[in-house]
Amino acid sequence: MPTVSLIGAPTDVGASVRGAGMGPDALRVAGIAEALRAQGYDVVDRGNLAGPPNPWLAPADGVRHLPEVVAWNHAVFEAVGNALALGEVPLVMGGDHCIAIGSISAVARRCRQRGKNLRVVWLDAHTDFNTGESSPSGNLHGMPVACLLGQGPAQLVGWSGERAAVDPGGIDFIGIRSVDAQERQAIRQAGLQVFDMRHIDEHGMRNTMTEVLQDVDEDTHIHVSFDLDCLDPMEAPGVGTGVRGGPTYREMQLCMEMIADTGCLASLDVVEINPALDVRNRTAELAVEFIQSLFGASTLAR
Repeated sequence: MPTVSLIGAPTDVGASVRGAGMGPDALRVAGIAEALRAQGYDVVDRGNLAGPPNPWLAPADGVRHLPEVVAWNHAVFEAVGNALALGEVPLVMGGDHCIAIGSISAVARRCRQRGKNLRVVWLDAHTDFNTGESSPSGNLHGMPVACLLGQGPAQLVGWSGERAAVDPGGIDFIGIRSVDAQERQAIRQAGLQVFDMRHIDEHGMRNTMTEVLQDVDEDTHIHVSFDLDCLDPMEAPGVGTGVRGGPTYREMQLCMEMIADTGCLASLDVVEINPALDVRNRTAELAVEFIQSLFGASTLAR
């Protein structure tokens, strides 16, 4: 069982509201390290990364806080790369979802070095496929997928060694139910695989995850990018951009357990927990339960 490396990225520079920077410590308070150790994992808490404060400025050229987002993602990129080089499973605790640019770019670089196939499972209410031209807000937590596909600002593209860290067929979206108008057209043109809530409603989570994981094999590195607003805000109130109508608790547990069953989970982001909007740390505690399932916890031995 590999060592799990906890990496805190306490920033909300890419977000629309403040507070996600407190997410890493909320997960610690919820007992993330203790929960994984109870499952038999060695856990090393690398502490919180350092980066610039949130200047809370208006967008410039269609994006907000680009220099700060670049700095934070460089820190995440280096930390995740170091963890992977040590043979650890990096678990990046956000912070807002912009930090996925650095983490997934580092994972993609490592996968190319080792000849692994990268599969990104993006759990979110949003596809985060905006650009500076299409985004109504300029917030970079709505643009990490575009950056990872080589379509973002030049400063956030190409870190993996290729312009695109992930090809469109290497990322699957689950739980989507809020997409901007221009973003909708861009998704179709890019050919992204999006399992929105209508798909889950019609086919169920089991069939959806069977589709997502059907071609995963021992040469696949699964990276899960878990935005807590994937869940319904009635379940997880501590998020900045909650959208009604998300997966139920049991649907999300099944999703996590089926990913765990592959044995291919090798890196993880947990993002957008905002304790300032939460109720008694309920969202972080929920996140810990789902993380345990991702790492193999189940009712029975399977």
